[in-house]
Amino acid sequence: MKDRERSAADARFMALALTLGRRGLGNTWPNPAVGAVVVRAGDEPVILGRGWTQPCGRPHAETEALRRAGAAARGGTLYVTLEPCSHFGRTPPCVDAIIAAGIARVVSAIEDPNPQVAGRGHDRLRAAGIAVDVGVGAEEAQRAHAGHIRRVRDRRPHVLLKLALSADDKVALAGRRPVAITGTAARDLVHRMRAQHDAILIGVGTALADDPELTCRLPGMAARSPVRVVLDTNLRLPPGSRLARTARETPLWVVAGEAAPETAEQNLRAAGVDIVRIARIAEAGTPDLPAVVAMLAERGITRLMVEGGPRVAASFVRADLVDKAVIFHGDRTIGGDGIDALQGLPLVALTQSKALPARSAGTIGCDRIETFSRAILAGHTIGT
Repeated sequence: MKDRERSAADARFMALALTLGRRGLGNTWPNPAVGAVVVRAGDEPVILGRGWTQPCGRPHAETEALRRAGAAARGGTLYVTLEPCSHFGRTPPCVDAIIAAGIARVVSAIEDPNPQVAGRGHDRLRAAGIAVDVGVGAEEAQRAHAGHIRRVRDRRPHVLLKLALSADDKVALAGRRPVAITGTAARDLVHRMRAQHDAILIGVGTALADDPELTCRLPGMAARSPVRVVLDTNLRLPPGSRLARTARETPLWVVAGEAAPETAEQNLRAAGVDIVRIARIAEAGTPDLPAVVAMLAERGITRLMVEGGPRVAASFVRADLVDKAVIFHGDRTIGGDGIDALQGLPLVALTQSKALPARSAGTIGCDRIETFSRAILAGHTIGT
């Protein structure tokens, strides 16, 4: 195969591996959602096995693809979206399985920033006589693994902030009364976004005003609902709320202050709620956000979706903890007495932030959608 043809084939099969890996987003934490493809080389390459990281992070994508390829993998090429692991964790090293399978060449999108790997997987493959090429599909792989990169380098999840705004940039009616702002297509996309995140976070104000479930309500996807996280310094969330009533079906973590009433904690725990007390409290009386996201990372969360109200959204913006923002614009006007998107901050603090340049704009159904994201994430270029 000529170099140009091989480059085109490499790009095509890596694109497939990235598509496969996305199947695991929100479902593999604390492990990254990796995709892998085993291909028989030649003038007419043949796909021998496909794999993606399985729920809870194991088996890994590489071993899944190799298992499906079987003995035919010998002499083939493995495409993988992240450097194969070289250490013993909950599963044996993937490099051992690759070597044992007789793979001749590995095409890896990016090096794993995990200090336990960090190039060692590629080195071991090369030492075994396997050809290793790194960098095919790197930009897309960096986006796909942004949560993993952020967690291992900065000890916090990758944070996506979602806002739904009226035509006059309001998020609710006066008195925090909820109102439908976007159409069906936008709401369906939000549920797909939820399914691709490990956890979703709101403040207790939104929990009390809206009494949401925060689950993924698309047909057949309830099991893909993320962990629900509520910031509730004084444990005001009622045990009879929809969040608490469903805590045994979909995990609910409530972040409280150390001084929160013990009786309230006992009542919520009796409903199946996991209470996490945070010692550090911000001036506004809410749990300190850097401490909160550090706690979530320690618990394995890599991708966090923030759907909180104006107070929580503004707090994440002020703390410079937003890595990506998705803003839906409906065509309904609420009026001057409506609730602003960011409490105490103008919307331009987000939409004109130098840290979060605009990446894309378009339409979804009858609504508009804009995305903003960091250009650099811990040394990696992260786009939309």
